[in-house]
Order: sequence, then C-alpha cells, then structure tokens
Amino acid sequence: MKIGILSRNPRLYSTKRLVEAAEERGHEAQVVDVLKCFMNITSNRPTVHSKVQGKVRQLEFEAVIPRIGASVTAYGTAVLRQFEVGGVYSVNESIAITRSRDKLRAHQLLARKGVGMPITSYAHSVEATDELIESVGGAPLIVKVIESTHGNGVVLAETNKAAESLINAFRSLNADFLVQEFIKEAGGSDIRCFVVGEKVIAAMQRSAKEGEFRSNLHRGGSAQVIKLKPEERALAVRAAKVMGLDVAGVDLIRSAHGPLVIEVNSSPGLEGIEKATGKDVAGAIIQFIEKDALKGPNKPKGRG
Repeated sequence: MKIGILSRNPRLYSTKRLVEAAEERGHEAQVVDVLKCFMNITSNRPTVHSKVQGKVRQLEFEAVIPRIGASVTAYGTAVLRQFEVGGVYSVNESIAITRSRDKLRAHQLLARKGVGMPITSYAHSVEATDELIESVGGAPLIVKVIESTHGNGVVLAETNKAAESLINAFRSLNADFLVQEFIKEAGGSDIRCFVVGEKVIAAMQRSAKEGEFRSNLHRGGSAQVIKLKPEERALAVRAAKVMGLDVAGVDLIRSAHGPLVIEVNSSPGLEGIEKATGKDVAGAIIQFIEKDALKGPNKPKGRG
C-alpha cells in the first residue's frame, strides 16, 4: 500500500515512527508537507500536486495519515478533503479533524451525547463577568484561550478577583475564551488514552511538575503507564466516536463524580505514549489502516 503522511516536519518523532511502522509492514510511505501542496479542483478528476525530487508531480496514495498541526488546520484539512474527494482513504477524515479542533463545537457535541466533562462556559466580550465566574462554581477555575495548544494560553485563577482580571484581559484581546471548573482532586494529573478504532491501545498518566497545574509533557510534566478502569476505557472510546475520529488522544481526569473528558486530540503525539508504555502505537495505527482501508472510501462518522 502507498501511504501518504501529511506532516510539515519529517524529523518529528511521530512522523518518523509512522514511516518506520509502515515500511516494516511492507508499505511505501511518503511524507508530504500540506502547505507545499496545490490542488486541481475539477469535477471529473480532482488531484493534489507537490514538488517531489525537484519536479512537480501528482500525489497518488491509497491511504493518508493526517498529522495536521493546529496552526495549519484550514489549509491542511482542505488538502485532506481533496484527497477524500478523489476517493483516497484517510484514517481521520477532514470533517472529524475540524470538528475536534473547534473547542466550542467539540464541547457542544460531547455534551449533546451526554459525555461527562468539567462544567464549562464560553464567551467573547461578555460583560456579565460575575455571572460567568459563578456559572462554573466560582474560583479556583481555569481560563483558557480557544486556540490554545500544549497548555499555552491556559491559566488557573485561584480567586474570583484573579478570574475577573483574566477575563477582562482576554476580553481586551478580543479573543474567544472558555471558563472551566477546576477539578482539584485530580491533583494536577490527567490521563491520555490513545484510541485506535474502537479500542484504547495505550494509556498514560501525565503529572504536572511541582508548582504547575498543567500536566502537558511539553511543559515539563512526567508520564507513567496507568491501568484504566472499564468506565474510563468506555468513555475514551465514546468521546472519539462522537468526534468521528478513528485515531485520537482522549484526555481524561478523575473527579469525585467519575472520569471526565477534557479534550479530544485528532493528531496525538506518539513519543510520550510509546516511551511511557513501551507499546508500538505507530504499528497499531498501520495495522488498523490495513484492515479499515479495505472497506472502501471513508464515510462520514460522528455528527454535527
């Protein structure tokens, strides 16, 4: 099978591991920078082109693995959509990626399906600051920019006064933001569940470094293997399914009233999870593609 890996950087751990896993199983893998692609949009033969070995060529794959960063979501998903229009299988569809990247839409879809999450309110230039703070139970609470990644733009407000100041700051930036209940009993830890198909194939607990509440590995957090409870496995798979993702990193926290979903990631990194668990996650993705691609072109999954 000829597999295209849509990634801007072939040197990234996740990209290299997917190439290795594909080649180990006898496939041909090519890394493609979506920003260097152009599309020929025609009704009878839609194509994607890029410069390969100094020449502009049409890209022809039987399957693609999108590793589209948040900063290039719009154009990246447009290129992916062009492959889909041409009948190319994608392990995660463009509509599912855009659905999960829009944090407001993702929260609304999860809520509609009854998926447990921390109490969350969204706003833009809201003037009812006190009411917004009280809507999530008051401080301590989280204030987060909608476009945040790797823990950037995520701030803990320990008092209502601090929350008010943060909200006013985000308002002055003309930014969309969310205010979210702070789950103190999680103790600065969360759980990354790596979902492939309808199974959690690996899971790790991420813990924040001392003096930090964000558990992201990019911010110095640590990771270790963890045994999931049955309800946590079921919740992770359900959250990925609501988004329509066949490969997803579902982040959970353990609260006093059960596991809660805090995010569903459509391009989860492989380095942390593989090193913490010792599992061949990249190989599991390729094996899933081998079976799922035989079913034919993608059909829309999830809703909304």
